[in-house]
Amino acid sequence: MAPPTLPTSFLPQSASSPKHDASETIIGVLAFLGYVVAGAIFVFAIGVFLYGRVLLMTKNAEDAQLAKAVAALDTSTVPAFVRLHDRLVTGMTLVNNHVALSGFFPILEAITPGPVRFNTIRISFNDKHEATLDAAGTAQNFNALAATSAAFAADNRFKGAIFSGIVLNQKDGSVAFTMSAALDPKVIAFTP
Repeated sequence: MAPPTLPTSFLPQSASSPKHDASETIIGVLAFLGYVVAGAIFVFAIGVFLYGRVLLMTKNAEDAQLAKAVAALDTSTVPAFVRLHDRLVTGMTLVNNHVALSGFFPILEAITPGPVRFNTIRISFNDKHEATLDAAGTAQNFNALAATSAAFAADNRFKGAIFSGIVLNQKDGSVAFTMSAALDPKVIAFTP
């Protein structure tokens, strides 16, 4: 028979699995998270690469369509279109700056009382294209002139109406006057 083996130590040995240290567990978890993050970065990198390829193919297809459309253009019509555009812009500028007095006279007639007559009317423009009305006329009496002054003051289309140069005619009692006012641009603007 074989001799029994003698223990080399007096401490009993455990038959269970070896014990794990807590720091080894934390290191293992961190290593696993590192692999997950690296895998996600790799997947995103592949996605960015594929998306770049899709964008490049779309750009190439659109460039080909644009080249085909440019080749189909008749180059002799381009100057005609440019000339037409310039003419339309010039026409719009002329229409927008056009002075139309056809709307001004009915407004003036509606504001002015019956016994007041204008002998001269002058509309002038300054550098900023602001219109000024200068007029001279006669009123049947002072009351008619006062009513005219009140009517122009109440109408916001004639701004700052000033009546001056008032002269009484001794023969018939009529009153001569001059007037100046700034005009609202809408009063003399062309409206199609």
